[in-house]
Amino acid sequence: ETIKESIDNQSIVFTDKSTSYVDISDFVELHITEKSDKETTNETLKWVHITISNAKRNLLGNYHKIKRKYLQLYLNEFIYKLNRRYFGDKLFERLIIANITAV
Repeated sequence: ETIKESIDNQSIVFTDKSTSYVDISDFVELHITEKSDKETTNETLKWVHITISNAKRNLLGNYHKIKRKYLQLYLNEFIYKLNRRYFGDKLFERLIIANITAV
């Protein structure tokens, strides 16, 4: 049900060859699987692992005893900050534009 609701049937999905997945190819146009090894993981998923590590360190360092109820909100805040880390000097202009267009 989750796959039907979350993924468009004309999507192309890339996954590893885990046996835990249901047969996703029944729900999408193309399902490509690739067996992960140590080299692939280090090259392709390097920044994913760094981001997860930074999120864990941020959550443990800033917020102690996070309740499951609020975990998604903390993760949303982390992603919000991560996506805006290169705005720098343009942050104020973007804030003004966001306020003007949100009318």
